[in-house]
Amino acid sequence: MTAPATTTSALRSVVCLSGGMDSCVTATLAARETAAYGIHFSYGQRTEARELVSARAVAERLGLRQFLPLRVDLFRIIGGSALTDSSIAVPDAGPAEAIGAAIPVTYVPFRNAHFLAAAVSWAEVLGASRVYIGAVEQDSSGYPDCRPAYYEAFQGLIRTGTRDGSIEVVTPLIHLSKTEIIRLGLECNAPLELTWSCYKDAQSACGVCESCVLRLRAFSAARVPDPIPYQKHGPVAV
Repeated sequence: MTAPATTTSALRSVVCLSGGMDSCVTATLAARETAAYGIHFSYGQRTEARELVSARAVAERLGLRQFLPLRVDLFRIIGGSALTDSSIAVPDAGPAEAIGAAIPVTYVPFRNAHFLAAAVSWAEVLGASRVYIGAVEQDSSGYPDCRPAYYEAFQGLIRTGTRDGSIEVVTPLIHLSKTEIIRLGLECNAPLELTWSCYKDAQSACGVCESCVLRLRAFSAARVPDPIPYQKHGPVAV
């Protein structure tokens, strides 16, 4: 791993690093503001090997102090999501106006609570005062664990259930659109070319699942090319 990123702050943080675009931008901000440690979760998702490659590459590029890959097998065993259950197909994205109108089959039940719990546990061990996560409420798939109220509630849990209750959950992107996230990523030199967003394939992005379509639409609106390869994609509504 490369040398740690330079920061003027003595603060330590743990950043949830999925390998996707949102977590990449979040990790870039965390590395600028704190001495950041990256945590990644393989949880039986279809593209877990590819996501791990991306997360590790982002951590190395940003010079995070440590990269901790964890395996969380309960979601694969429980099932109930197209991301972890091979009997449920990952659907192609519908019309732009339909995305986020209902909770899709790609929702992994209560996933972010498990991720945050592990990140907070590691933060206590490290003496870190922040946990960063790239949750986005706007312009997303409508996942209930990406809403501000979810993180406010989890903050209360940290206050009552940790040693001194002072660890802060930081969600710097939660009120931004995907297009705004791309622009912010370009401004802070986030390595977006290393990221992976596709739900279906680990070789080249499918271009038609909801995650790919949201990403392609955002890059189109930002008027910059998406730096990762796609199998196919048609016109992108913005």
